[in-house]
Amino acid sequence: MLDHIFLTVGDLDRSVAFYEAVLPHLGIGVRHDYDGKDGPPGHPDLKGFGAGGRVFFWLRQGMPAPGALHMGFVAHSEAEVNAAHAAALAAGAKEIHQPGAQPHYDPRYYAAQVRDPDGYSLEFVFKDWQHAG
Repeated sequence: MLDHIFLTVGDLDRSVAFYEAVLPHLGIGVRHDYDGKDGPPGHPDLKGFGAGGRVFFWLRQGMPAPGALHMGFVAHSEAEVNAAHAAALAAGAKEIHQPGAQPHYDPRYYAAQVRDPDGYSLEFVFKDWQHAG
């Protein structure tokens, strides 16, 4: 299991606004700012997002490398996938594929995929078998 990830973005304020509009639809509603001067020399300022008492998704200013990363965010229902997808488009994302079943992976795999403002590929994924009682 991953503990955290840093995503390098070209415009930190724009990306914070984008992710603040999208991630709450997936239950990721905690925001935290980290001042790099509090870390070791050269540590970047970070803008974090999380849930469940953890901040695990961090943004930092720099040169984006959108082809280097694809991120799949867990959704807890098809409705969450749909809501996150709609919010992402409203916040400026470009659609890769609209919400629906992804039978090439599994007939129960429901997802939508967009590109964020820096061109990173984001997927909102509901796998019903991973949420069974």
